[in-house]
Amino acid sequence: MIQGRVDRIFDRKRFDYRETLIDFGKELNAQTDLRTLVGSIVERLPQTMLLTRVAVFLADDFGRFNLVASHGLGDNVRNRPLDLGFLDFSRNGEDSHIYFEGPHALLRLPDGQRETAISLDLNYYVPCRAARHEGRGKSTVAVLGLGRTGEGDFLSSEDMVLLESLAGYIGIAIQNAQLYERLTRKALEFERLRDFNENIVESINIGVFALDLDDRVESWNAQMEVMYATPRAEALRKTISEVFPAEFVQEFDRIRSEQGVVTLYKFRLHTPAGEARTANITVAPLLNKDFEAVGRIILVDDITDRVNMEAQLSQSEKLSSIGLLAAGVAHEVNTPLAVISSYAQMLGKQLRADDASQARLQPVLDKIIQQTFRASEIASGLLNFSRMGTVDFASTELNAVVRETTLLLEHQMRSGGVAVLTDLSGDTPIISGNRGKLQQVLVNLVLNAKDALQDKGSGQVKITTRRTESGAAELLVEDNGGGMPPEVVARIFDPFFTTKSTPKEGQRKGTGLGLSVTYGIIQEHHGIIEVSSVVGEGTTFRLEFPAETPDGRQKKASAKQEGIEVNV
Repeated sequence: MIQGRVDRIFDRKRFDYRETLIDFGKELNAQTDLRTLVGSIVERLPQTMLLTRVAVFLADDFGRFNLVASHGLGDNVRNRPLDLGFLDFSRNGEDSHIYFEGPHALLRLPDGQRETAISLDLNYYVPCRAARHEGRGKSTVAVLGLGRTGEGDFLSSEDMVLLESLAGYIGIAIQNAQLYERLTRKALEFERLRDFNENIVESINIGVFALDLDDRVESWNAQMEVMYATPRAEALRKTISEVFPAEFVQEFDRIRSEQGVVTLYKFRLHTPAGEARTANITVAPLLNKDFEAVGRIILVDDITDRVNMEAQLSQSEKLSSIGLLAAGVAHEVNTPLAVISSYAQMLGKQLRADDASQARLQPVLDKIIQQTFRASEIASGLLNFSRMGTVDFASTELNAVVRETTLLLEHQMRSGGVAVLTDLSGDTPIISGNRGKLQQVLVNLVLNAKDALQDKGSGQVKITTRRTESGAAELLVEDNGGGMPPEVVARIFDPFFTTKSTPKEGQRKGTGLGLSVTYGIIQEHHGIIEVSSVVGEGTTFRLEFPAETPDGRQKKASAKQEGIEVNV
């Protein structure tokens, strides 16, 4: 107390700089940026203690020191490798510092360390210590290097006591800044990894969502938004029963008790948009780092297009095989049919000379001849089914084909009480096709619609043409008849499958080849045929043909694979 009063009275300047250094040391802990911290140290010490040279050496993870900030040192010192092995405070006392009075004091150092000490020209090296995070004791996190004053004076013992006290504050401040820097790096790394993982989940072409232990949705990626037609905001924090239909929830509850990963193959998932998607759904436990279950992760792989393509490929292969068989059968059957028909007609002529026999046998011969022509018609249908790819194509206006066909069927449709409506767009593109084949397709579809309307006694068929978004020509044939059940829709393109084997009055007896031939013609034109039907509401056939290219050639439909698509 007496010394403090004496200093205030007789050495006010020294007293003020001591107070300034102590306040500076206390303020250091508020600084969390390491670079700014060491910069302020080498800035304030020369100003306060009038030193010409000050340096700060930081310890790395291996205990080696490196020059990180300085005042009064030349570029030739800062830019050269330094051998700082003499800054080893583990062999010295807890509160010690290193003092080099002059060059003679450096003679005991190895050559490399002596050259470094000479180039630094620092007289004092004060350790800045802080408590170890692991174990007991303190570790040296930095070293303060100090030279003489501007007047060439050395520091007093009182100055060194003050500096060693200040070094304690500096050591704690540097350790805190290093910890904050590591924490910031880890937080940034964690953020980067989280963003990277989220980007992976958002970028994959599979729907991914996660549930917590209460079956509430915790995450919902972009593919789920698109596939399930539900925005993320509407799905998050809702229970699975609030988001998904009852059949999915029922299956999820069924597999809840099963261990490990469970997959539902080709599951029909109905979306809020009214679509039915086919998906492989995989349910796996969501584990934390201690391998404890914290929820479930569900992967939804939409395979609707793949299933449709497989069905198209299967249908094409089946029809191709049947076509080869049909061609052979038709050629073989036509010959005996011609012989039977000829002999039956010859026998009929002979019976005309015998009136008694004619009355008894003529009806039998007429039935033989009638059924012979019927069999011949079936054989001709088989040949038409198998003869694909042998017709000529030309620029064809789809609207003109529709007008000619409706005019051709006008009387037949009117007599059946069926109204035919047309909506022909002037923007429908020209296609490359065979007019006769296309007319055969349209006649078949319209007559099928007419037969479907016989049960109602009246109805309408609407024919629409337009340009699609991809630039193709689209043809729709819609009726408001009784529709077809799913099991019928799935087989309508199969050869010899018909629902008109026992036709009602006003209907045609079917051979089961009409839609098979139609499918083959659509394939010839590289087009698409889709059918959607709802029982009690009606049926719609959608045909799409690629627009003719400028060079007059045909190109494949770009929107989908050529073939059929069935929607019930």
